[in-house]
Amino acid sequence: MSLSYFVHFFEQNREFSLFSVLVVIFLAFFLASWLTKPWQMINAVLFTIFFLMFSAWLTFIVYSTNLSTLKYLYFGLFMLILLVIILVTTFAWLFCLWNAYFVWKHESHTLPNLLTLILGLGLILLWIITLLGPAKYLPKWLNALLTVAPIMGGYLGLIMYNFLVNLLLYQFVPRRYQQNYLIVLGAGLIDGEVVTPLLASRINRAIQFAQKQVAKGRPFPKLIMSGGQGPNEKISEAQAMTNYAISRGIDPKNILLEDRSTNTYQNMLYSKEIAAKDFGNEDFKAKFFSNNYHIYRAAIFAHQVGLKADGVGSYTRPYFLPNAVIREFAGVFIMHKRAHFIILGLIGIIGVIRAVLTFFN
Repeated sequence: MSLSYFVHFFEQNREFSLFSVLVVIFLAFFLASWLTKPWQMINAVLFTIFFLMFSAWLTFIVYSTNLSTLKYLYFGLFMLILLVIILVTTFAWLFCLWNAYFVWKHESHTLPNLLTLILGLGLILLWIITLLGPAKYLPKWLNALLTVAPIMGGYLGLIMYNFLVNLLLYQFVPRRYQQNYLIVLGAGLIDGEVVTPLLASRINRAIQFAQKQVAKGRPFPKLIMSGGQGPNEKISEAQAMTNYAISRGIDPKNILLEDRSTNTYQNMLYSKEIAAKDFGNEDFKAKFFSNNYHIYRAAIFAHQVGLKADGVGSYTRPYFLPNAVIREFAGVFIMHKRAHFIILGLIGIIGVIRAVLTFFN
């Protein structure tokens, strides 16, 4: 298919040409927002709009050709994606229970590690309620009230989708190997003084980044180990992380300790203060390091404290990701709880009004 064909095609389809320009404009909007402020939740909305527009654009292109094989392949791919979405949605409970088994087998039996088990059981209960259809046994006014439940569920689903897209997009934020400081976020310790495999993966990723920066001909960045001492820890997380980094061959003079923080917000705030003091001002360049599921929420905290830094994620075992992602979603939800509760409250009020009107009719 020659270039002249496409030129002729666009000349004959002026409306489609204008739509093509609109697709490019939305792509530019998305890239401008994502590259400059990757922590913004609007990025997922912009990406979704662009993706839907691009899909419509590509569909029109494919079905405007005379290539029947291409049309069949495109239709087959669409049906395959649709089938996968239906299967994943329908049997999400099975995946949750399967994941809960591995988490139960390999991790501690704490409430955060049981989230997929709870979600799986909740989805099974929803299936049972749907199949039994208890609505026919309830008064009309109560049915009218309960109709808001799917709407609330749909709203929460949209929020979850928005979070997942942003989390995925954040994994691809450009690295830019020209940093002054690499901030490694702390986590719990083994026996109160030894870094866990999860925490070690963060440190290793920062060391790898620093070595690659040197390989590109730039200075070795300073590592800021960020983490205070918990009630059951013998030393601060920052000190344990420093000990581990030194054992990996990092010169102690290239390590700074931030040992006051007790949460991610403080990690960012106190690390920013240490970097600014060491650098002489706040014009330094920095990256922070955590596990891949955590870097998006951490980026929001970095923005809140005025730390101009993007995150780099380290590897996390696949079976651990579903629980971790659910926890991260809950954390981001709580950050904006006022807006979410207002919207959910308004939906609830509409349900109550409908129930009252139904009761008196």
